Amino acid sequence: MVEAMHSNGLLGQLRLTALAVLTGLGPGSAAIAADASDPFSVHALTSGSRAGSYAPDKAMPPCAQDSRAQASLSLWDVVDHALCNNPQTRTAWENAKVSAAQVGVARSAYLPALSASGSASRNRADGGTRVGTDLLSGTRLYNAESGSLSAGYLLYDFGARDANLDNALQTLAAANFTQDTTLQKVFLSAVQAYYQLFGARAAVEAAVEAERASLESLKAATARYDAGTATPADKLQAQTAYSQAKLNRIQAGGNAKNAEGALANAMGLDANRPLSYDAPALKAPAQEFDQNLDQLISDARRRRPDLAAAEAQVKAAEANAQAVRAAGMPTVSLSANANYSGSSLSDPLHSQTIGISIGIPIFTGFNSSYQIRAARARVESQAAQRDSLSLQVALEVWQAYQNLSTGVQAVRSSSDLVTSAAASERVALGRYKAGAGTIIDLVTAQSALASARQQNIQALYSLSVLKAALAQALGRIDWEVLNEAGFKP
Repeated sequence: MVEAMHSNGLLGQLRLTALAVLTGLGPGSAAIAADASDPFSVHALTSGSRAGSYAPDKAMPPCAQDSRAQASLSLWDVVDHALCNNPQTRTAWENAKVSAAQVGVARSAYLPALSASGSASRNRADGGTRVGTDLLSGTRLYNAESGSLSAGYLLYDFGARDANLDNALQTLAAANFTQDTTLQKVFLSAVQAYYQLFGARAAVEAAVEAERASLESLKAATARYDAGTATPADKLQAQTAYSQAKLNRIQAGGNAKNAEGALANAMGLDANRPLSYDAPALKAPAQEFDQNLDQLISDARRRRPDLAAAEAQVKAAEANAQAVRAAGMPTVSLSANANYSGSSLSDPLHSQTIGISIGIPIFTGFNSSYQIRAARARVESQAAQRDSLSLQVALEVWQAYQNLSTGVQAVRSSSDLVTSAAASERVALGRYKAGAGTIIDLVTAQSALASARQQNIQALYSLSVLKAALAQALGRIDWEVLNEAGFKP
């Protein structure tokens, strides 16, 4: 193992020395010494962390926090952990690094290639062996050595290297934009899961209140039945309503538990991970949401990273088409060789060659023609996908805008509904206790109140999600979206 490590280190030093000589940097070049594994510095073309530029500006470095060390997580912390720990962000980041490495591969084509080979052997010859004018007989043992050093450099290829490099750079740009798209989706998923958790918990509280009201109605019906002023049907209806409210509370509790697991999963953690979260401070909208929709769609098409990735894919396909066309053109290369051979029976032989070679593809069985045809079709396919995505962006902005406008109105309407339903329930309960109302009126009023509270809760929590959804549709979801003052497009 030690010998193998030493051999690899020596081979690496030889490679670096050869690279320094060929590029004119010198053996002690700082550029080579800075990062021997990345002499072209292509990894700097990708994001520095899984969270990209979306990591918040905190004292702690991005993706260095541990949720176990925090007593309670705010929405900022939830999104931070999701960006850093969700496997989707890690996958997108690694894919970007793969594309960056391909840029290095494309740039390596501009450098000469240097290779060396050698052999040494111990030989045995039986029988007669002529040395000069003498014929020797018997068994002879002799050594033989040979070695060669070859260098090649592509001088001109009608732009194939340039096209391949352009293709690699555009593919990298698409991968970086795709990473941004993934980060925005994970960002939105974390926000949705966070508000859905507290919406589910609020639904439990509303169900508990509905159960309490149903129990009070059951007690009132039982008291009237015992006093002889109510029928057995009243008591049974009240009992049924109470049982239904109890079932609703149990189901709401199960939904809240599922929401806890979903939030942990969005953060890249196990669903059974016990965590505590800070509750959001919800605010009703101060005014109607009214923006220039045409301008929003225009901004979205300019900002959306997935649309930018699609555009980069089109440019990468165009560069690939140029590379395919250039592959059918002649190439001019410079080559040099130095050879040595010798043995203990003869004098050493040294030879050197240098020359220029020209490669001209004359006929490839129509392979080049069909490669060019396929490359052109890929360009058109990528362009069509980009145009389709552009239409989808407009649709997503339209839908998100309408959903948010509806959400703003739903919050106000549901608040009014809760106020009127609560007043109706109080009147119905009072009338029933006084013997002026029926149990059906009371149960109906209580059911309407429970439904109104549920709708108001969902409207309030959904409003924050809808703001984030519109921001994501516009390609502008970031930490400002989490500001409780509201979203300002």
